[in-house]
Amino acid sequence: MTPTPGPTFRELGTDEVTALLSRNHVGRIAYSFHDRVDIEPLGYVFADGAIYLRTGLGSKLATLAHAPWVAFEVDEAHGPFDWRSVVVHGTVYVLSEAGNQSARDAYHVAVEHLRTLTPNALRGGDPVPDRRVFLKLHVDTMTGREARTTAAAARA
Repeated sequence: MTPTPGPTFRELGTDEVTALLSRNHVGRIAYSFHDRVDIEPLGYVFADGAIYLRTGLGSKLATLAHAPWVAFEVDEAHGPFDWRSVVVHGTVYVLSEAGNQSARDAYHVAVEHLRTLTPNALRGGDPVPDRRVFLKLHVDTMTGREARTTAAAARA
């Protein structure tokens, strides 16, 4: 009996990390305050080197107002040794129509990017009308890893 080769692990290159973030639209945001860490799934759009998110009012926003540094993870998993994962570290900013022209412009850019995912965002027919808060995750670092088996590589 021939032994099956084990999985290989490797770091993803910048183009691979960017491609994975671009083709997916659900990730998990992890944030902490004092002695509590939380993680939540959120829909997102990766554009202009940033991650745009949409959420509703709640304790997450209060926490992020005090500690805006987050980790954000996106995975593509097909098996225990057939997956890709990207982790982004950065700072989250709440965007608003209020304020100076630059702030309003950033808000409208976020709305337009998120409308590529949910075309009726903030319009009639919006599937999540209570999610009226738009966030921009400024990316400080992005890293990615991959696990592959011979069988997974043959399918690629």
